[in-house]
This record gives sequence, structure tokens and C-alpha cells, in this order.
Amino acid sequence: MIRCDALVVGGGPGGSTCARLLHRAGWDVVVADRARFPRDKVCAGWLTPGVFPLLDLDPGEYRATGLTLQEITAFKTSVIGASPVETRYDHVASYAIRRYEFDDFLLRRAGVRVLEGTSISTMRRIGERWMVNDAIDARVVVGAGGHFCPVARHLRGGADTSPPVVAKEAEFRVDGRLAATVGSTPELFFCRDLDGYGWCVRKGDYVNVGIGRRSTVDFNSHVRDFMTYLEASETLAPATDLKWRGHAYLASGVGARRLVDAGMVLVGDAAGLAYAESGEGIGPAIESGRLAAETLIALNGRCSAADLKPYADRLTQQHPRVRPTPTGLRSLVAAMGRWLLASETFTRHIVLDRWFLRT
Repeated sequence: MIRCDALVVGGGPGGSTCARLLHRAGWDVVVADRARFPRDKVCAGWLTPGVFPLLDLDPGEYRATGLTLQEITAFKTSVIGASPVETRYDHVASYAIRRYEFDDFLLRRAGVRVLEGTSISTMRRIGERWMVNDAIDARVVVGAGGHFCPVARHLRGGADTSPPVVAKEAEFRVDGRLAATVGSTPELFFCRDLDGYGWCVRKGDYVNVGIGRRSTVDFNSHVRDFMTYLEASETLAPATDLKWRGHAYLASGVGARRLVDAGMVLVGDAAGLAYAESGEGIGPAIESGRLAAETLIALNGRCSAADLKPYADRLTQQHPRVRPTPTGLRSLVAAMGRWLLASETFTRHIVLDRWFLRT
């Protein structure tokens, strides 16, 4: 039997951030993850500017480990098939990392016990503690296992019925492929209906390419069309032989989603915190993991649902529910959006600075 103060389910950035801060405050923390690290993760892998301060980590410290850290100083954006707009910055606007490396680094840095290859199958409340898998006895359980997190499922009482964003991506060593994307300048390709976008991000010898959409309707057709476009535009070739991996997550705000219960909190994608405009989930995961740890530490052992409610209220404030565009207005909104995406001013100040970089 394993007994601990906190069981963190999920060893990604949100879970490892929460675990590290609790451990530094003297908590006995265990992280359980069904994967074995380092592990591949479906993600474009760029970090918004505020991520490193949230991690108490300097970019130079991370780079000194020899792991991939690609500085980003520009973006190319376009509607698929249209001429791109190039936006340059006079400073490092963002970074790109390989999740295979980044997640493993953060988890090891947390300095806690890690149960790799461990799936969560049962959770029972016994008095003021949680019994997990009939083998782990924890005062607090932190759900940080992504969109399909078993802790979130337990909290909901079943599967998630909210429609997720769906995505497919591939990350690979360039080798003999044509890969025109420059490391300092990721490329974003918005779908004509503006219901999603594709990307191409260079990270040293690796490229990450993918597409995400708010709807599953004809999704595979959009993937094929995007790959065909990348080849025809000589952005990436060959592209149609890539090995795709799928992913799903919520990016529509928190709304009525339950985020806490007695001795239980959700962070990151388990809580549905990815930004609605960009779909970025790393920053919100780390931010919520830090907030969850700080909340638990400040409560000094108290962890009723009422005690944890301020944490849920804070996340609901930061990630308000986003209402979808009414069906009758979608064509008009998409046409206006395509026109605005040709504007350098709109692209810099709204699309990039506000939506993607969160400055």
C-alpha cells in the first residue's frame, strides 16, 4: 500500500508543476501516469512568453541541458491557399520545445515518486481520504491526465459530453524531406471556414505539423486537403506519408464544468482550460497546476469542496465559457475573418499578440 499526501494523476506540465510545488512545501507527493517517460505527446509544442516564469525556470537553464529550445521571433499566417502575412518581432516572442523532452524534464525536476505505466481504474472516498486502485491512499487527488483524465471522469460521473476540438499531428526528424519552414518562424494556416487551423513548426532537426478543428465533420478530408496543400506549396514534401497521431481537448471555456470536490481538483486539459482562440494548453496547464498547489498549501490541510471552491471560481473567471457563433452568421463571420487575416495590423495585434501569445 502506498500512502501519500497528494496523488497527481498525469505527469504532463500541469501535473508536474503542481507536484513540484507541493513537494517543495513538504508534501509527500506521488505522480501516476499510464505512460512511461520520455513519451511522445501530440502537441505543436510552442510556449507562450509567460510559461517560464510560472515554472521558476530560466530559458537559458533549460537550454543548457542540451534539450531543444527553438527561439521564435516571427510568424507566417495565412488562410490556406492565400498569400501569407509575415509578422516579425524585435525580441524573442515565444519558444518551441519537443514535448518528448520537455515533459520528461519537468517530471524529473519535480523530485517526487513517479509510478509510470500506471492506469487509474478505481477511486473510492473513504472518510477524508481517497483510495485509488485499492493500492494508493491519498488525502488529495489532482486530476492532470488530459481530456480523458480518469479523475475528471470520476468527478463528472461519466464520459464528457461536450464537443471537443479534434487534432492530428506528426513530429519527425527532417532527414531527406523538403521542409521550408524556418525555425524562428512557425507557419499558421487557417481553414477557410475559420473553424480550425493547421501549423508547421520547425525545432532544430525536427518538424511538427498538424491541424485542429472544432468539428469532427469531414475532419479527415480537411487533413488530406491540408497535406496536399503543403506539398503543392512546397512547404513540406512528402507530406501525405506521415504517421498521424490523434488528440482531443476542450477549448471553449469552463462553463458549468465541475472542477473540485472534497479532496479533489482538476488542472489543465482535464479541466478544459485550453485557450479557445489558439487551442494552446501548455500555459493554462502550468498556470492551473501552480494555482492548485498554492491553494492546497494555503489551506493547510483543509480540502473540503467548499474550501476548494475559490480555486474553481478563479479558473472560471480566467476561462469563461465561449459561446459558438450562431449558425446563420457563420458564413458572414468567416468571410470577414478571411478579409481581416490579410491585414498586417489585425494579424499582429489581435491574432498573434492577443490570441496566440497572450501578451
